[in-house]
Amino acid sequence: MTFELKKLTHEGIESALSKAERYRLLNEPAEAASICRDVLAVDPENQAALVSLMLSLSDQYARGVDASKEIDAVAAKVTDPYEKAYFTGLALERRAKALFAHRSNMGTRHMVHAWVHKAMQLFEQAEAVRPPGNDEPLLRWNACARFLMQHPEICSEVAEERIAVMSE
Repeated sequence: MTFELKKLTHEGIESALSKAERYRLLNEPAEAASICRDVLAVDPENQAALVSLMLSLSDQYARGVDASKEIDAVAAKVTDPYEKAYFTGLALERRAKALFAHRSNMGTRHMVHAWVHKAMQLFEQAEAVRPPGNDEPLLRWNACARFLMQHPEICSEVAEERIAVMSE
């Protein structure tokens, strides 16, 4: 069944974005993402809607939804270098931690390590261009570092794989 979606008014965008944030806080990320898509249908370059959509989509990783391709497409439209690096890193960190929480086999550790490491690199990029007084990328980098330190089995498998490849 197909419906023709109703278009928001430009005057309603700010209120809609506020509702998207509220739905995220209520742990209803799919509803928040829907609102962001409605905003972007009217204003495709709306940076607040793009960032909110990235967050809403990455909120869904914990529910087993893989929105990585859409997140990548949305991130490509974010124009601010800080926001692009920070929120892409945050999405990648969430993806890694969701995979770790739902891991079903030992081979996932390598992906978790790779994604957390990439997230840390993005947080370092964000740190380099962050607004004065904004330490969010440092906080996220530290959270990733602590995660890896608390789960040495993630890093040890990567090291074991490298040793195995080198010895062949």
